[in-house]
Amino acid sequence: MIDKKDEKKKERVAIFIDGSNLYHSLDRVKIDFDKLIKELAKDRILTNTCYYITPLDITLNEEKYWKHQKFLAELGKISSFKVVLCTLRKHKNKDGTFSFDVKGDDVYLANDMLVGAYENLYDTAILISGDEDFAPIINTLKRLNKKTENAFFTKTSSKKLRKLCDKVINLSIILDKIKLNK
Repeated sequence: MIDKKDEKKKERVAIFIDGSNLYHSLDRVKIDFDKLIKELAKDRILTNTCYYITPLDITLNEEKYWKHQKFLAELGKISSFKVVLCTLRKHKNKDGTFSFDVKGDDVYLANDMLVGAYENLYDTAILISGDEDFAPIINTLKRLNKKTENAFFTKTSSKKLRKLCDKVINLSIILDKIKLNK
């Protein structure tokens, strides 16, 4: 059992997952999110994990939609894990096909990182994304004396983002530890 004094000294971490960036990095490999967050948090206190994603369009593929809903529900069962649903905007192209834009995911993620820093909810922010758009947020967190870590897959990773962070974790290196065993 952890003594209250020792607990106060322990580093607090919050994990922020750019769901779309992570999905496009995985190449159909399925990961165990519980193992992922435990591997990233290590022996530190995990205050929360937020996963930013959009629900799929049910009209395109009902079976895929319901599988995704089940996946999101399973994520919600993980301790201190919050799924943040963003908006999927559908556009009809001139040729009759559809294209989609994810709206709000980066803004919600950035906002939650900043609010958590200002409210002193964590000591270290772990960002799972390779998106360079988060560079200004990392700079702000550093000015607020927060540590930053970037967990990424090389194929979707920004060198600039990695250089800004205090620590980097190449998820390809720990993939065997975080893969879903099914």
